[in-house]
Amino acid sequence: MESINQTTALEFLLLVFTERVELRSFLFVTFLVMYMINLLGNGAMISVIASNSHLHTPMYFFLCNLSLVDMCFSTVTVPKLLNNLVSDSKTISFTSCLAQLYFFLIFSGSECMIISIMAYDRYVAICNPLHYVTIMNKRVCLSMSAVSWTLYFFHGWLHTLLVYRLSFCKSNEIQHYFCDLTQMLQLSCTDTSINELVIFVEGSLTAILPFVIILISYICIITTILKIKSTGGRWKTFSTCSSHLTVVTLFYGTLIFMYFRPSSSYSMARDRISSVVYNVLSPMLNPFIYSLRNRDVKIALKKVLQRKVYFSSG
Repeated sequence: MESINQTTALEFLLLVFTERVELRSFLFVTFLVMYMINLLGNGAMISVIASNSHLHTPMYFFLCNLSLVDMCFSTVTVPKLLNNLVSDSKTISFTSCLAQLYFFLIFSGSECMIISIMAYDRYVAICNPLHYVTIMNKRVCLSMSAVSWTLYFFHGWLHTLLVYRLSFCKSNEIQHYFCDLTQMLQLSCTDTSINELVIFVEGSLTAILPFVIILISYICIITTILKIKSTGGRWKTFSTCSSHLTVVTLFYGTLIFMYFRPSSSYSMARDRISSVVYNVLSPMLNPFIYSLRNRDVKIALKKVLQRKVYFSSG
């Protein structure tokens, strides 16, 4: 392993999934296709919602935010991963590594918060339907979105600046396909107690808060649904949040598997696979989960496609 004495002109070596050329080619095509589907699917979702006035509601406003975050979230890591799969050089400069870390923290945190805001939106719609328009007005929606983005911009800055002050002299090999915060702290030869304290206090708060909002919202939602006497009424009400619940399960299920399991079962290979699920697979599937399960989105998408066919044939 290469020793590092200074952080100036520093380069890190990112890990690839396999050294076998044929598998790397297969993985390159697989990740490229998934990434393109992500961009096209989420881009189409934003376009459909923006062009259809019937979808200019709080739920779809936050869905647009989620689609934007999903596109940016994968873009932070996937292009570099694709490059490493076909390139002989697996290095990333110290500056680029910090930039990747910064934007990864922003978009991963924003994803958590936006998903939690969408859970709150479903709570208001189901538990307080008569006051929904008043509670979830345009000003409130814009404020929640702005707070979400601003909070995690500062979250990213805080942890990135704390990493910037560190020196790296143990090794330059990051055992991941992107600049992971935990991995970088392990490579530092500087005291990282401040970093760890901030992660424990601030990091735990920004990570747990969205999950608590989701948990409380769905406890209230389930309680309200169980009070509905008819089975058909229960199912109809539950179907309004089924797409969001699927997204929550996929995203948080992976995170819980990664960070809340016995240390004896820890495996770097499992962590890399799990990170692919929430960083590549989940953002790709989200627009399909919402479009396939949502009648309004399917109708709007059909109208957009019909309009494009009409203009192209004319």
